[in-house]
Amino acid sequence: MNHPEPIERRFAREEHGLSRLEVLGLVAFVISLLAMIPIVREFVVDTIGLVFDQVDPETGEINDFSVAMRGFAIVAGSIIVFIGTGWLLLWTNVGKRLAFLLIGAATFGWLTINGILFVVYAPRGIRPVDLEGLNAIQVRLPALAMTLGSFVLFLMFSVALARYESDSVEA
Repeated sequence: MNHPEPIERRFAREEHGLSRLEVLGLVAFVISLLAMIPIVREFVVDTIGLVFDQVDPETGEINDFSVAMRGFAIVAGSIIVFIGTGWLLLWTNVGKRLAFLLIGAATFGWLTINGILFVVYAPRGIRPVDLEGLNAIQVRLPALAMTLGSFVLFLMFSVALARYESDSVEA
């Protein structure tokens, strides 16, 4: 039988050493200090340039690989910045689990609303009758799929939040 650890011992254990959030802050501080050193900064810029600044020798323009890598970096960076900062802020105030549930519900709720708006008002470019073999519904299928998937995940996070709340009230 596995007995839970007494709460006094858990809190005492967490007071020793640095928390993960403090370690993350120290790493960010060290990186910002290293960015002030010209040699380190030039090395990082040159290394990043190997991936993001590849040029096609025939045309002299940035090649497709570099454009794709820039797109992946922008998507990953925006997810980290927009969703990650909200989660970090909530983590400091309500705890790790509740912050995850709140950010998940908020993100997928926003994606559901965004998908509905896209289905109703988009696309604004080429008319569906001008696209060969596609009608108005077929053009909107990716947006419909995103909307339905986001709605299902929003419902899952909402149910998890309700369970979390009922478990915390009972305890």
